[in-house]
Amino acid sequence: MSIFTKIFGDPNNKIIKSLEPIVEKINGLEKKYQAMSDDELRAMTINFRAIIGVNNQTKAIDGDLKAIERGLEEILPDAFAVVREAGKRTIGQRHFDVQLMGGIILHRGQIAEMKTGEGKTLVATLAAYLNALPAQGVHVITVNDYLAKRDVGWMGQIYNFLGLTVGCVTHEKAFVYDLKDNQLKEVLRKEAYNCDITYGTNNEFGFDYLRDNMASDLARMVQRPASKSKDRLFGGGLNYVIIDEVDSILIDEARTPLIISAPAEESTDKYYKFSELVKKLEENKDYNIDEKMRAATLTEVGIAKLEKWLGVDNIYVADGLSDVHHIEQALKAMTLFKKDRDYVVKEGEVIIVDEFTGRLMHGRRYSEGLHQAIEAKEAVSIQKESQTLATITFQNYFRIYKKLSGMTGTAVTEAEEFFKIYNLETVVIPTNKQMIRNDMNDLVYCSEIGKFKAVIKEIKARHAIGQPVLIGTISIEKNEILGDMLEREGISAQILNAKHHEKEASIIIQAGKFGAITIATNMAGRGVDIVLGGLSASEEDRAKVIAVGGLHVIGTERHESRRIDNQLRGRAGRQGDPGSSQFYVSTEDDLMRIFGGDRMKSLMLALRVPEDMPIENRMISKAIESAQTKVEGNNFDIRKHLVEYDDVINKHRESIYRRRREILEQAEFEAKEGEGNEENISNKKTLSNIILEMTENEIEQVVVFHTSAENISDWNLEEIYQVVSTIFSIDKKLKDELTSFTDDGGKFDKVKARTKIIEHLIKLAEENYKKLSQNAILSGINWKEIEKAILLRSMDSMWIEHLDAIDHMRRGIGLRGYGQRDPLVEYKKEAYLMYNELNSLIQKQVVYSIFKVGDVSQFAASDLDRIPKQFSAPAKKMFEGANINQNNQQSAVSIFNLIKEKVKDASGQKVGRNDSCPCGSGKKYKKCCGQ
Repeated sequence: MSIFTKIFGDPNNKIIKSLEPIVEKINGLEKKYQAMSDDELRAMTINFRAIIGVNNQTKAIDGDLKAIERGLEEILPDAFAVVREAGKRTIGQRHFDVQLMGGIILHRGQIAEMKTGEGKTLVATLAAYLNALPAQGVHVITVNDYLAKRDVGWMGQIYNFLGLTVGCVTHEKAFVYDLKDNQLKEVLRKEAYNCDITYGTNNEFGFDYLRDNMASDLARMVQRPASKSKDRLFGGGLNYVIIDEVDSILIDEARTPLIISAPAEESTDKYYKFSELVKKLEENKDYNIDEKMRAATLTEVGIAKLEKWLGVDNIYVADGLSDVHHIEQALKAMTLFKKDRDYVVKEGEVIIVDEFTGRLMHGRRYSEGLHQAIEAKEAVSIQKESQTLATITFQNYFRIYKKLSGMTGTAVTEAEEFFKIYNLETVVIPTNKQMIRNDMNDLVYCSEIGKFKAVIKEIKARHAIGQPVLIGTISIEKNEILGDMLEREGISAQILNAKHHEKEASIIIQAGKFGAITIATNMAGRGVDIVLGGLSASEEDRAKVIAVGGLHVIGTERHESRRIDNQLRGRAGRQGDPGSSQFYVSTEDDLMRIFGGDRMKSLMLALRVPEDMPIENRMISKAIESAQTKVEGNNFDIRKHLVEYDDVINKHRESIYRRRREILEQAEFEAKEGEGNEENISNKKTLSNIILEMTENEIEQVVVFHTSAENISDWNLEEIYQVVSTIFSIDKKLKDELTSFTDDGGKFDKVKARTKIIEHLIKLAEENYKKLSQNAILSGINWKEIEKAILLRSMDSMWIEHLDAIDHMRRGIGLRGYGQRDPLVEYKKEAYLMYNELNSLIQKQVVYSIFKVGDVSQFAASDLDRIPKQFSAPAKKMFEGANINQNNQQSAVSIFNLIKEKVKDASGQKVGRNDSCPCGSGKKYKKCCGQ
């Protein structure tokens, strides 16, 4: 206990004490709602909505948003009492007092740490119901699709009983809970999001957000539209979210972004070639490995060898830079990425294994050629490289929500990170019953084989008396080794790893049966409680297991994160049940070896400690904990580093997505209200006006740039004429007109002359644009769709290039640290300039394209709708993430190919790629404006 705590008391206890009067009030209302009929109880939802100012017919908020927030606080005791009563009547479960406390913490936008088995799934119903009353949508995040569907079918009974709609989104489908049939009904994704409460995984919600911001029409967007209100709590869009297993989602999976990508280039044989070459290199001579940093680097000797084998003088010349990159990736694939630990090979495909959950991450691919290098190493078919179309980190996605909350069994060790990055406070909720699990000291062995022998011996001893045993491993490889060793001893065990993750829930739920032995990756089956005696166990079965000590958990290795170890321990001793846990560690384990295990091993060898004899030493336990703390601190720094950099691009993303949505909203408004008639459109910011404003800005920039000289003789009026002629068709007499504006009776007023030129050119642009749009309308063409498509294409294409450019800049910015400059500050400066350039390029794309649209009848929608999209979950390291391979995908086409194909010259003839460019430069079109 710290001195601060001794003087001021435990702040967590103070929070718990402050919740007790609210819980007492909820308990005092229990008899009131018990006496109500089902219909009367259901009607309380309508009453609650009326109290907080929600129109029950339109679901619109009639009152002030802050008043609604205060209203929710006032009705909280009644609302929680109603949910508790509904839970008893529908699923036969009554919320405990500690669960009510958890619900209050979730409603307040905080993290509730509740031990395994305390019923977090039921806790979520309290805060979800209360925050769904304003009819703005509540999202509940689970760790996998199975849990999302399970929770909707289970908790959906409570919500539907109270008159709320509930749905879920999974990887391929969407469902709503149908109370009449008491089952899930498949629906469109948009319908699931329009429910009062929507369950799903973090990946699905994040990808839907990105997809919505790539849509070419509002009708194709599935999530609720964002509110224009600045209020922090309500208003639609991403309103309120509850994240189950919040540490896994906001910490473990937050190191890399979600990415939507498309194939960019064909694979080559170089991957196989480089994979074979790096196998010839020798460690510590040709290359060095830094396991702490997960890095492998070539030495001068290694570089010289590669240059000789490749037949080049200098591998770092311009043409070889990409080769250097792919060689480094091949080396990394060979030395740092191990089969059945980091990935598995299944049906000719390399599939990443999540290091935290042990699950196969189908669709996840490493970027920057690393995945291809692993494919070459394993001699399987190599898939294509990818181009990023849209990306966002989990940190920035979840910070979009107006109110964020979460629950988990292990959060307090990461409380600092939750507060600093997400502004989330962590509150530890007491258990419903006192925990009596026996957590024993670690046993440390000299060798890994000695450790495994001791584990097998312990399993046999406990199995002999019928005690159920759960063995946790950190990799699939170790999982299968233990399984084989047990099989040789004649003991049958259930193997639970990523290769059979679809069965994990049904396997893990039976791990508490008498005599059961289950070997699982450390976090497999997370979210599913292990019940003593097994699923639907009788009191006799439970008593039998309790008599032999309950579930015993064995950890075969310490994870780099204490949270993961605590999660494993937490599988035993739920709801006051007996249980025990113990970790078996060897000096050859990765954590021990990397952080000083060699010295310990040397000491044990010197003392001639047998390989199967353990040692228990407080100093060793402290060393292990110190190593874990160091790794956790390093990972926190990585995530903090990531979010600092991503905050910059996030501002760009918000700006582009907001402008993009404004275009879609305006296009829909004009289609519904304007019907092509400008006079019927009340909003002055029409699509036409947006384009004309861009045109005016572009013309002004061109004129100002070429008239910046003090002397008129230095003004480049010819260049102004040439540039404007590339924007829209002009008469040759414009040259004379421009010259006349600089002659003011012998007097030369630079500002006045420049203004006249700009105003005249803008007038010409407006006349050309009006003529262009009228001709299109007379031809029966929807000109508004053309305007929308041009604006979206320009924004989408430039945004894709911006993402690529800023990613390249980010990779190299660290080198500026050698010049005593802060890389983050430099990154912000460069990113600011690149953002200005992005806006300038969008403007140029629109202005230099819209006037050149010829045969618009063939004009298609945004290329983002036509590019075959590939979606990836986050990769395992910072800034890694790539694509899912799909069959028969074509390379992404240039965003403006369709426009370029329709460019016509002054006579109205279509300009071919090898024709002279109509801008008058004398170059071929493909080498000039057609580039």
